[in-house]
Amino acid sequence: MTTTNRWLIAIAGIFMQVALGAVYAWSVFRIPLTKAHGWTISQVTLVFQVTIFIVGFAAFAGGLWMRRSGPRPVAFTAAILYGSGTMLAGLVSGLTALYLTYGVIAGTGLGFGYIIPIATLVKWFPDKRGLITGLAVAGFGSGALVTAPVANSLISSVGVGETFVILGAGYLVIVLICASMMRNPPAGYAPAGYQGSAAAAAAKAKRDFSFQQALSTWQWYALWLTLFLNTTAGIAIISQASPMAQEISGVSAKTAAGLVGLISIANGSGRFLWAWLSDAIGRRAVFLTMFLLQAVLFYLLAGAHDFGVLSILACGILLCYGGGFGTMPAFVADYFGPAQIAPIYGAMVTAWGFAAAFGPTLVASIREATGRYEGSLRWLAVAMLCSAVLPLVVRAPKAVEG
Repeated sequence: MTTTNRWLIAIAGIFMQVALGAVYAWSVFRIPLTKAHGWTISQVTLVFQVTIFIVGFAAFAGGLWMRRSGPRPVAFTAAILYGSGTMLAGLVSGLTALYLTYGVIAGTGLGFGYIIPIATLVKWFPDKRGLITGLAVAGFGSGALVTAPVANSLISSVGVGETFVILGAGYLVIVLICASMMRNPPAGYAPAGYQGSAAAAAAKAKRDFSFQQALSTWQWYALWLTLFLNTTAGIAIISQASPMAQEISGVSAKTAAGLVGLISIANGSGRFLWAWLSDAIGRRAVFLTMFLLQAVLFYLLAGAHDFGVLSILACGILLCYGGGFGTMPAFVADYFGPAQIAPIYGAMVTAWGFAAAFGPTLVASIREATGRYEGSLRWLAVAMLCSAVLPLVVRAPKAVEG
């Protein structure tokens, strides 16, 4: 493969992630679904939480399957499940059926698809790990920016059910086309001028852990916890952005809705920017900086009564949220090698699923107990400060002996 061809694969991976990242536009469907079926906001919101929870475990299963069969069969299956699950969601009338179609079926397709560009592109770009994984997951983070206005327009013209059907068909076609581009590089592949010596190649081989070897190290669990804590903080803001802004800064619901779009931009931008920076200063330094920065941002957010200030602080937190997803795949490849990154990182994505269940619940529970969001935000500030210990202590595991 030529350098040009590896960039074509990268572009296909980014477009695949944009289609998959449409899940972040779920809030667009909340009110239309409640009006169409009489469901509560919490019942509709639970669909999103179920979907993200399923994504984590499906990414793990997809990573194991990808190790045996390569990326294409998994990617084609992802397209079928994600597209058909979304289309079926538009045809059902019961809440349980919605959980099954969008939450389980589409969520499984999302998980299968999410791991593919990350695990594939890390192998094609050993010279630009942070940059390329950042670009791939930036596509996922920006999916809502593309989908939300399209979905809004469709809902207004054809209704919420037909919108699911149309979008699902679009997802199916886009992911299938991108899936056809996914392939692993030839054995021993390296870009021109990168690690060309035999000694360097031998050293690289010793750093390729098997799935079982990676999970036998304490470092894997330290990185899992790092991703879980960073994701918990950011997804807590995503889940509460509008009501939090209304309560703390006193703005209207319409004004607060604008914050949702702003933090989506920050989420996508952070995935690229922090990952790119990690190539220069290291993954540990990036996570240390993000945790310390979030400790300050959450503390200030608790007292931010001006909507403009609140928006800036929230966007800073979402930059770090996206940064965790952008940087962690390269972190894992650095520590355990790229050969088995599909199952190794796929298993780590379960941290996202648990954070999706834990973060919003934590904030909502503290909010109900105290009557205000400030208490939740201060607890998160303390949690982020304590989390900074992890990147300080984690070190690369010893190389695998051949």
